[in-house]
Amino acid sequence: MRLKELNWTRLIITGIILGLFGLFLGILAAQTGWWQLYAQTPEQPIDFPHTKHAGQLGLACTYCHIHVEKSREAGAPPLSICMGCHQKIATDKPEIQKLTRYYNEKKPVEWGRIHNLPSFIYFSHKRHLKGGVDCSNCHGAVKQMAEVKQVRPLKMGWCVSCHRTYDAPLECSTCHK
Repeated sequence: MRLKELNWTRLIITGIILGLFGLFLGILAAQTGWWQLYAQTPEQPIDFPHTKHAGQLGLACTYCHIHVEKSREAGAPPLSICMGCHQKIATDKPEIQKLTRYYNEKKPVEWGRIHNLPSFIYFSHKRHLKGGVDCSNCHGAVKQMAEVKQVRPLKMGWCVSCHRTYDAPLECSTCHK
């Protein structure tokens, strides 16, 4: 009889430990954001036509995303870049009027993040650009996208495969800081 009680005790303790471990993983997932990698593309506060700007007009990614060559993150363009053209061009369009309101009120546009990596991953746009990696390798054909969305998995196996193709560093410390 004692043996059956001992087995039930072990089973209950194991269940509690597994439950706590699952809770820990859930909290970790929520904090790092890795579960959001293929989440639905967030709704943006202003419809921005990359098809027009990058596609038809042929603007380079670095024209608007000015931080990409100097810092780790590309980030959203400062409104002054947009308003450099849109103080005079297409001012009658509703989306440009929204943009102008943000600019005049000195409020940042709160763009929804599309490409999301876990916080423990170090990724530098600057390094990749210096290495000759074209933006479309990771971001896809943005100039043809009506709505920008994540098109690559951005998971470790995919990144390692690319690093091997480009003979880039494979040491763990390259991306894991």
